[in-house]
Amino acid sequence: MEKNTVFKGIATALITPLDETGINYEQFGKLIDWQITEGIDALVICGTTGEASTLTDAEHREAISFAVQRAAGRVPIIAGTGSNDTEYAHDLTRYACEAGADAMLVVTPYYNKATQKGLIKMFTQIADKSTKPIILYNVPSRTGINIEPETYEVLAEHQNIVGIKEANGNISKIVETMARVRGKLDLYSGNDDQIVPLMALGGIGCISVLSNIMPAQTREICTRFFNGDIAGSAEQQFELYNLINVLFSEVNPIPVKAAMAAMGFCKDYLRLPLTTIEDTHREKLISIMRRYGLNV
Repeated sequence: MEKNTVFKGIATALITPLDETGINYEQFGKLIDWQITEGIDALVICGTTGEASTLTDAEHREAISFAVQRAAGRVPIIAGTGSNDTEYAHDLTRYACEAGADAMLVVTPYYNKATQKGLIKMFTQIADKSTKPIILYNVPSRTGINIEPETYEVLAEHQNIVGIKEANGNISKIVETMARVRGKLDLYSGNDDQIVPLMALGGIGCISVLSNIMPAQTREICTRFFNGDIAGSAEQQFELYNLINVLFSEVNPIPVKAAMAAMGFCKDYLRLPLTTIEDTHREKLISIMRRYGLNV
């Protein structure tokens, strides 16, 4: 069963520039342009880092349409269309397909969770109604549920389910998953500190938070790996570790929003229950960003 790869390399899980009036589309457009100029391979719109959970339905749809139009085919646009309400995920997925998104990122259902049987039924129904490829998003630390390797094996048989954003952090489980689905699902790291380990298991990139602020440098991890320079790829992973670490000093996207604001891309504004970064963490973040030569 031949499936098309959505992207290879780094996709930025893009922040959504917000202020008191809503989405700041001037800033959003400049940010999309800058990411593409820096050589990013794809953009994820309205994911966790994009604060999808506190966007209104209208904002969510407008952000997807805007990003598709602004990118204008220069890179794939992957729309976050997951929900713990399957019907709502259906509707968002239909909308994003019609709006011209290149693929969907669909997270596991949070709060109400599900059995593995429920996951199979939900993802299958969404994939049945999609006209574009779907990347499954597994992030148990935020949703309370893990996609098991046996479940991936079943879902891999669906023509529209083409990839995994894997953020469970369990290398042994990922090894088992890849033993079951290799050749049927593309693997992307969902954790910036595990890009090289997952590529060593057959992964082809990462959906990244770090690349919001250092897109070219994050992409270099993949470029070196794909060129056969495994040691150089690992060295780049090590080199960026302190920055990766500080970007998760508080729950994502609090630190990366502060970092992007310090770089002049947006206002440091988040919607409750997220709050701006604590002063001690901000000081450390800015200090480390300066050490990496970022203009803040």
